[in-house]
Amino acid sequence: MITHKGTETINTDRLILRRYKSDDTSNMYKNWASCSEVTKFLSWAPHTDEEFTKKLISEWISEYEDKKTYHWVIELKENKKVIGDISSFNLNDKHCSCEIGYCLSRDYWNSGIMSESLNSVINYLFKIGFNRIVAMHDTSNPASGQVMLKNNMKYEGTLRQAHKLRGNSEFSDLSIYSILKSEWNNNK
Repeated sequence: MITHKGTETINTDRLILRRYKSDDTSNMYKNWASCSEVTKFLSWAPHTDEEFTKKLISEWISEYEDKKTYHWVIELKENKKVIGDISSFNLNDKHCSCEIGYCLSRDYWNSGIMSESLNSVINYLFKIGFNRIVAMHDTSNPASGQVMLKNNMKYEGTLRQAHKLRGNSEFSDLSIYSILKSEWNNNK
């Protein structure tokens, strides 16, 4: 059984995963939301102006009232810079499962930050009662799969022609990974 607690602050060695605040707008826009490289394999297009980012963050902040909302901004401890996003969605209380998605400023790719973030969120979600956590990536973005593998997620297969990238008329494949609470506990 899941005891929903919502988005609580998580501290790691280098990071603070916390709720969004309205003053995160500028950093989010500049550091990842407006970057076509970051959003290349995501379902949403780069933000065209800060006002759009501001409205989106405002919506997300209002969602925190729901204890089933799990949406963190990734902040560097050393300089308080906001550099990415990680969230859980497609929650299924009956089956104690959910999906995780994430994105990170390209300035911090290949630094282990996303692996550190994913690790802490997986741990948090298992502690509150989830049993199965899933993550997916476009097969043209294998670096995202490496983050999943580093966190002991297991490759389950490829969903053929499972989605269309924004503005693209062709279908793309998605690789799916998962981890079970029992596997997580065995690796600790």
